[in-house]
Amino acid sequence: MKVTFIGHATVLIEGSKKFIIDPFLNDNPQSTLKVDDVKELDYILVTHGHLDHLGNTVELAKKTGAVVISNFEICEYLGSKGVKNIHPMHIGGRKQFDFGSLKMTPALHGSGIIEGDKIIYGGNPGGFIVEIDGKKIYHAGDTGLTKDMELLELENIDIAFLPIGGNFVMDVEDAVIATKMIKPKVVVPFHYNTWDIISADPQAFKTKVESLGVNCEILRPGEYIEF
Repeated sequence: MKVTFIGHATVLIEGSKKFIIDPFLNDNPQSTLKVDDVKELDYILVTHGHLDHLGNTVELAKKTGAVVISNFEICEYLGSKGVKNIHPMHIGGRKQFDFGSLKMTPALHGSGIIEGDKIIYGGNPGGFIVEIDGKKIYHAGDTGLTKDMELLELENIDIAFLPIGGNFVMDVEDAVIATKMIKPKVVVPFHYNTWDIISADPQAFKTKVESLGVNCEILRPGEYIEF
């Protein structure tokens, strides 16, 4: 299996099925992958409704026929935009699919969808635990530090993607605490340095979490982990 960091909070998972999480591509200053480059997808996962996460979901879903999984409200919104293959879930829900299982986890954030001068209710923000090919990948979405993360230790996470950019999400210090709670085998920082307002030092994060005995991989956009 191959897990690629595309940039910002976009992650591509390629195993027995092909996923993209939070497909912010065409306007993502970190991503060299664009919608035109994507030829096939099985699933698109959307953590919340903000533009830098909902991103190019509509175009990709229509192009590839991938099943979009998100909260109920975002799925309803996507349906109104002509997306046909949707599977709504909500926080705490776990479901078996043809690849394994998927669970939605809590996130402390917002989820409003901005359309023109209106903000459309985007339901509760969340994260995902993807269990595929015998491995578990946790994508935290945009979140602050929450005590709920202690429960994730029970999931035996193989790779955790955690935001470290501060301001809108956890900063480095809080992400270190989250890592201590979750105890993944590998942690990958994301959602930082896309813009100045979320600037952070991933090396400082790596140093701190590796002192806890957790392996940290700093991935530049386009780099990946195989396991």
